[in-house]
Amino acid sequence: MHLKSLTVKGFKSFAAATTLKLEPGITCVVGPNGSGKSNVVDAISWVLGEQGAKALRGGKMEDVIFAGTAGRAPLGRAEVTLTIDNHDGALPIEYTEVSITRRMYRSGESEYEINGDSCRLLDIQELLSDSGIGREMHVIVGQGQLDAVLHAKPEDRRAFIEEAAGVLKHRKRKEKALRKLDAMQVNLNRLTDLTAELRRQLKPLGRQAEVARRAAGIQMDLRDARLRLLADDLATLRETLDKEIADESALRTRRQEVEEELGSVQARLAQLETAHAMDAPVLARAQETWYQLSALQERFRSTEQLASERHRHLSSTADDERPGRDPDQLAAEAEQVRAQENALREALQADQARLAEAVQRRQSLERQLAEAEKALVEARKAIADRREGLAKLSGQVDAARSRSAAAEEEIERHEIATTEARERAEVAEEAYEQEQAQAEGLDEEDVDLVARHTAATGAYEAAQARAKELGDAERQAEMEASEWGAREEALALGLRRKDGAGTLLAAGDRVPGLLGSVAALLAVDPGYEAALAAALGALADAVAVSTVDDVTAAVRLLKAQDAGRATLFVASPGDSVATRPALPDGARWALDVVRSSAGVRPALERALGDVVFVADLDGARDLVAAQPRLRAVTPDGDVVGAWAAAGGSSKAQSYIEVQAAVDEARQRRSEASARLEGLRAQLEGAQAEMAAREDEVAAAAEARRQADGQRNSVARRLAELGAAAKSARAEADRLAAAWANAEAARERNVAGLTELEERLRAAEETPIEDDPESEERDQLAALVPQARQNEMEVRLAVRTAEERVGALAGRADALARQAAAERATRERAAARRAARARGARIAQTVAAGAGIALERIAVSLTTAAAQRDEIAAARSTREAELSEIRGRAGRLAADLDRLTSEVHRDEVARAEQRLRIEQLEAKAAEDFGVDVDTLLAEYGPTVDVPPTAAELAAAETADERRLAGGAQVPARDKPVPQPVPFDRPTQEKRAAKAERDLNLLGKVNPLALEEFAALEERYKFLSDQLEDLKATRR
Repeated sequence: MHLKSLTVKGFKSFAAATTLKLEPGITCVVGPNGSGKSNVVDAISWVLGEQGAKALRGGKMEDVIFAGTAGRAPLGRAEVTLTIDNHDGALPIEYTEVSITRRMYRSGESEYEINGDSCRLLDIQELLSDSGIGREMHVIVGQGQLDAVLHAKPEDRRAFIEEAAGVLKHRKRKEKALRKLDAMQVNLNRLTDLTAELRRQLKPLGRQAEVARRAAGIQMDLRDARLRLLADDLATLRETLDKEIADESALRTRRQEVEEELGSVQARLAQLETAHAMDAPVLARAQETWYQLSALQERFRSTEQLASERHRHLSSTADDERPGRDPDQLAAEAEQVRAQENALREALQADQARLAEAVQRRQSLERQLAEAEKALVEARKAIADRREGLAKLSGQVDAARSRSAAAEEEIERHEIATTEARERAEVAEEAYEQEQAQAEGLDEEDVDLVARHTAATGAYEAAQARAKELGDAERQAEMEASEWGAREEALALGLRRKDGAGTLLAAGDRVPGLLGSVAALLAVDPGYEAALAAALGALADAVAVSTVDDVTAAVRLLKAQDAGRATLFVASPGDSVATRPALPDGARWALDVVRSSAGVRPALERALGDVVFVADLDGARDLVAAQPRLRAVTPDGDVVGAWAAAGGSSKAQSYIEVQAAVDEARQRRSEASARLEGLRAQLEGAQAEMAAREDEVAAAAEARRQADGQRNSVARRLAELGAAAKSARAEADRLAAAWANAEAARERNVAGLTELEERLRAAEETPIEDDPESEERDQLAALVPQARQNEMEVRLAVRTAEERVGALAGRADALARQAAAERATRERAAARRAARARGARIAQTVAAGAGIALERIAVSLTTAAAQRDEIAAARSTREAELSEIRGRAGRLAADLDRLTSEVHRDEVARAEQRLRIEQLEAKAAEDFGVDVDTLLAEYGPTVDVPPTAAELAAAETADERRLAGGAQVPARDKPVPQPVPFDRPTQEKRAAKAERDLNLLGKVNPLALEEFAALEERYKFLSDQLEDLKATRR
């Protein structure tokens, strides 16, 4: 046995398919470093089953795949095929040539083949272990392994000897068999624990199953009792309804008699009211005439009295005028007061002039006093400053001389330091320029690296963003598909029918002409589902059949299976729909938004031929008012017709709405699934591209890191030199500035010293003056209080004169106005006396005319009173007759209202009874799945109640006990429970007892029976399997 060939493709450095032909003997692989010699040995080790990445000189197993070069893209898989010559049969396989292939994809998946047939890694290891060239055999000796063999310990050498002798493979097989036995023991222990757990679960589940069996029996008794009570209620209500219908006929006859009598009384009442109404205007006119004459009499009487009183008042000679002062006297007094006021004003002007002079003199003296005091203070201060200034100038001269000497020393020191700093800066700048030239070369090289890294990073980020975007879109599409799938399943559950319609749909071919549910046969435009369901009513949940004969077969099937009731929709063709009139804006014919197959279209046109969909209730009202034969339906399901309507708050969805929702969910799920498949394909491509771009980014980043290391080193040296040069230059500038400042300070000190010396010389040569005199200031201080006192006296005189002028001001004008007012008052008194005389004459004339009118009005008033009394007497007689007729009509109307109310109340009561009967019938059909005829025929009060299951079980238990006691009883003499007549209290107690028993049982698991049977079967199966395993192990 020897190796014949080695084919490598995509493995490490072998990008293209490479085949190495090997002959018996020694084969040497020669080449320079890095040419791939070691990759040939790694390929042989890898194809023989090596699983360690480090043994293949890599960090991870995916590193064996060709990673690509600058001119060639990376590959997606690595494949190695090793062909072995097996003419000597060293390999336990019926082939003279064996090819072993190992293939690995970049996604991590691996494939193994023997002679082109797929196999497992274990199969290859088993095949090679018998020949001594397996993965754990020492047929490939790497670097350092020979030294390990030569310096091995005795136990390690034994391992080598056992491998060469072929003992190792048997030991491996033994270890494998022991591991299988251990695994079998673990599984056996797990199976034992599982059977024990199932055995523990059987007991409580058995109790639950027993409770479920008891609950089923109790529920049967409860259902029988409730059905019998329901049948008794229904029979009682029907009997009561029949009796009340007979009473209603008698009540309607009595009401008709009262209506006829009331009609005759109302006719007589109308005649009397007509006559009474005709008398009313005549009486009103007579009464109005009497009232007008009486009012006219009172008015003239009042006029006569008022005229007489006015004549007496105006004829009186009493004079109520009060004489005032003489106007001429008042005018003279006004002239006298005006002369006094002018004299006082002239005196006030003289006093005001004296006050202005006194104020001016006082202000002049105060100003002179302030100037004298200021001059005195300044003179004294100048003398003190001169004495103090001499001492200060002497000290300043000494200080200026010291500063000048110090400035000279500082200038010399700054000059030396500045020269040294400039020399250091020049040396650092030369070194900096040399390093800068080297850095510029590195920057030019880095430009390409940055461009390469930026391009690779941009491509990677774009691929990553694309992959993330596709991943998010994939997750969103998957969530949408799941959501719409869950919604479709949930809505599909709502389409499962458990009533009679469900039985018919489940029967399928057994019902001739069955077309399916109406909801499944119709398709409606979105938004009209609720309106269509309301328009169809019960037909929305109906089952469609072809003909009326099919209806008979379907109903018989429901009765035969006791499956409840169902609504059927007959799809047989009929008369064509009449011409449809025009509709207002916003309204649509129901047939225009509904789609169906041709088989049910004619029947659908009959059902919806008069239905129009409108936007709201106002549109429905207007449409029905315009075309009463149509029915209008709103999107909320409100139906409005000329003779009936239905609407209100929302109700449960119909099967049409649910079917539409299922169709929408199915379509949305299909769209989301299709979008999901497309996104997954795009995501796989984007991920592959992102991996390739990531490798490019890593390579570019590595190159940039190396370049950055060199550039950082140069940058550090540049920074150090630049800092040194900058520091030296800054120090030189600072010292130069300090040097200049020191020279400027020296110049200032020299100039200041010269000035101070001259001032000191001048101050020492000038004599010191004596203290100034204060006589002038003392004289001014004495004159100022006198001026202020004089000003105060003049101001008081002015104030007194102003008050006297104010007291006389306006008095002369007031006296003049009083004189004019007195003259006007005397003129008005003369005019009033003339007017009183004229009024007295007019009042006397009016009183005479009113007396004549009163005599004539009294005669007319007597005549009007007589006519009024005559008309009133005739009206009173007619009102008495009207009152009697109205009372009789009221009593008859009350009787008619009472009879009508009783008839209406009876109609409402019968409607309620019919509604209760319908509710009981619906309850029997919906809750129990029993129609009315079957309910009364099998559970009515006239039907005997059969013995319950508990009674039958008790009878059987009693028979078993007698048999156990040895007693022999003939079959005809055995006590058998017999049916008993219906008794409502007994059935009510029976139902109550069944409910109590159910409550005592507590929570019942309805699936306990099925779960117990399944668990018991599983326990038996696992027990048998456990015994088989134990027997096999023995």
